[in-house]
Amino acid sequence: MDDLPLAAPETDASPGALCPYELVDRDADPGFLVICDHASNALPPDYGTLGLAPAEFSRHIAYDIGAAGVARELARLLRAPAVLARFSRLLVDLNRGPDDPTIVMKLSDGAIVPANRDVDASRDADEFARRIAMFHAPYHAAIAAALTRAEEAGVVPVVLSVHSFTPSWRGRARAWHTGILWDRDDRVPAPLIAGLRAEPGLVVGDNEPYTGRLKNDCLYRHGTARGLPHALIEIRQDLIEDEAGQAAWAARYARLVHEIAGRPGLRAVRHFGSHTDAASPISGA
Repeated sequence: MDDLPLAAPETDASPGALCPYELVDRDADPGFLVICDHASNALPPDYGTLGLAPAEFSRHIAYDIGAAGVARELARLLRAPAVLARFSRLLVDLNRGPDDPTIVMKLSDGAIVPANRDVDASRDADEFARRIAMFHAPYHAAIAAALTRAEEAGVVPVVLSVHSFTPSWRGRARAWHTGILWDRDDRVPAPLIAGLRAEPGLVVGDNEPYTGRLKNDCLYRHGTARGLPHALIEIRQDLIEDEAGQAAWAARYARLVHEIAGRPGLRAVRHFGSHTDAASPISGA
């Protein structure tokens, strides 16, 4: 693992500029879309290390350890396109809405982020708007474009978001091996949880260790609001630290998703709404 955050390479998706997302297999099977909001610990060169010690970028505060490898392998096994973030969640959190106070973190698990101190809509509004326009909005536009391509092909895609969580939090071990986060639409989460719990030895969280009820998060925008079947996958980081673990968990999820994908009623646009529609945001992944 690199000690320093690395700048992402240029891509055809954003000629002459650093593209804030990686689009994998754009023209693959549109029946699934894999996304990974916290795939990278990189930063654009202009941002240095945001005033943090470089070692902080090897921690979970900068990215979801192991999630990118799982997402890429899951997409390969599903023969699906994937959209992965190219920059650290410390720059801007792609799994938050622009009105969420944690979209630019000023303090994360004990680490103060000096360059983020004033970055919000009321203080350094120009920098806040710049990060939304350059990094947050294009990532979500790429996801929306992939879903539109599926729609134009006459397909209702299943959207899968891949995240990871720390083995312990505030001194307490987390027993779960994996968890499924969801809101009101249980078409994918319910059979996924049942399938996982049928496997010997697995401890599976249902909206644990976080909740999927987060207003304007990534799956709210691209799953709930569009009426598409979706689920957020959480995997404990010590289980996916290496390629072998990432491959094993991707294979497990690919098998279960394939089993679920053909269920009656799954491939339909259905609007279930959200628990947050008339409530305040709740902390999520």
